[in-house]
Amino acid sequence: MKEIIGGPLVINGRTLSLSKAVRAGDFVFLTGQIPMVGGEVLTTGTIEDQTRACLDRITETLAEAGCTRDDVVKTMVWLKDRADFPGFNAVYGDYFPTHPPARSALVSDFLVDIRVEVEVIAWKPL
Repeated sequence: MKEIIGGPLVINGRTLSLSKAVRAGDFVFLTGQIPMVGGEVLTTGTIEDQTRACLDRITETLAEAGCTRDDVVKTMVWLKDRADFPGFNAVYGDYFPTHPPARSALVSDFLVDIRVEVEVIAWKPL
């Protein structure tokens, strides 16, 4: 069984050809979340600001799927600059204070002018 979660993904007024999240059995796969506020890409602010924006959007999308951050089993993180890792990690720890999920992190360039992108997989038995 495959279920699309949430409505269309709109960035800067443009509807993208991808789903916010997809449930496949007991797993929920979220599209990588970039920092956004009010439907606009957040290209300013600190790594901490941008990380909070990503994780807040993840929290909202998880809720649409009937999940919480406690259901997250894996995160994948892309940072524009390795020097941002301590700031990212401090905020990430606030969102996953106990029993954190498995995580991968790497440095990469982005298609838009941001500092971070976070993707998660949650497990929530039906």
